[in-house]
Amino acid sequence: MKVPMLDLSEQYASLKTEVLEALDGVMSSSVFILGSNVKKLEADIAEYSHVAHGIGCGNGSDAIHIALQAAGIGAGDEVITTPFTFFATGGAIVRAGATPVYCDIDPVSFNIDPAEIEKHITDKTKAIIPVHLYGQMADMVSIRKIADKHNLIVIEDAAQAIGAKQGDFTVGELGDAATYSFFPTKNLGAYGDGGMVVTNNDDIAEKSRVIRVHGSKPKYYHAVLGYNSRLDELQAAVLNVKFPHLDTWSEQRRAHADFYTQLLNEKVGEYIKTPVKVEGFHHVFHQYTILTERRGELQAYLKENGVDTMIYYPLPLHIQPVFESLGYKLGDFPNAEKAANEALSLPMFPELKEEQQQFVVEKIAAFFSGK
Repeated sequence: MKVPMLDLSEQYASLKTEVLEALDGVMSSSVFILGSNVKKLEADIAEYSHVAHGIGCGNGSDAIHIALQAAGIGAGDEVITTPFTFFATGGAIVRAGATPVYCDIDPVSFNIDPAEIEKHITDKTKAIIPVHLYGQMADMVSIRKIADKHNLIVIEDAAQAIGAKQGDFTVGELGDAATYSFFPTKNLGAYGDGGMVVTNNDDIAEKSRVIRVHGSKPKYYHAVLGYNSRLDELQAAVLNVKFPHLDTWSEQRRAHADFYTQLLNEKVGEYIKTPVKVEGFHHVFHQYTILTERRGELQAYLKENGVDTMIYYPLPLHIQPVFESLGYKLGDFPNAEKAANEALSLPMFPELKEEQQQFVVEKIAAFFSGK
């Protein structure tokens, strides 16, 4: 047996007729840019996020940059975020002209630790970007209180966490804005790049709409330096077909996670740590990520035995070469560094079969038993 990290073929087969009809509808209409499909998706995702506005853009990385610029974050400002995330989070801060200030993570949730945030606030701090890593929200209730106390903007990087919740609050409700990625591997994935800013803030929404079209309003008149980052009408059509299935797919992911956890704790609980669903949080399991001190050996063994895995992320942002000028060093954020050295994500997608999961766990058990 071979178990891929992700397999989208079964999902496509189940939606093929609808997807092709939707794409043909776009082609027949000859409306390819910011048409009815984009408008529908923006409205549906905004409603799903319990906010007033959705602004489709080219990708999730641009979504963060657009939200920062629309919120007035720029040169001379500092933005506090986690070092244990994909590069786009820190990259967008720098692209906006601001300086990323890193803060250690909670070792249980892998998300930014609210207890650490205030230690990094200065008179230059203007915003916080919590990242809802692997599909579980950061503690937004605590982060919102800190932000209100210090008059800071909060932009949620929810690239991996559409549909995640903290209590009754969903992504986007407690932040000034939140950003999504529709990269094909995401829980709601397009057939190419795509992203969105969602917000309840009318000013951020309006500025985001202007920024994504070269800062133009009205057309050909530019008061703002924007750039070209629009959600493609074809991708929106695909996402409109897939969106009604999102919650079902999320529940399938959660069920797979429970099954993994049960099997792993039974067979190799003394060798690894399974992910924790923090009480009161609704985890949508974009990734199922374990911790093990023998990650490199385990990953190589699993590859040899037909199991794909991924490391998200092997080098924290504070020690990435591109951020060397910020002056961080190894040892500054021990929880993030430990996670970067030990985190290993196992195959996870809605159509994953129990026998595939059993095979994965059997191979992990065989590795630790030395067989």
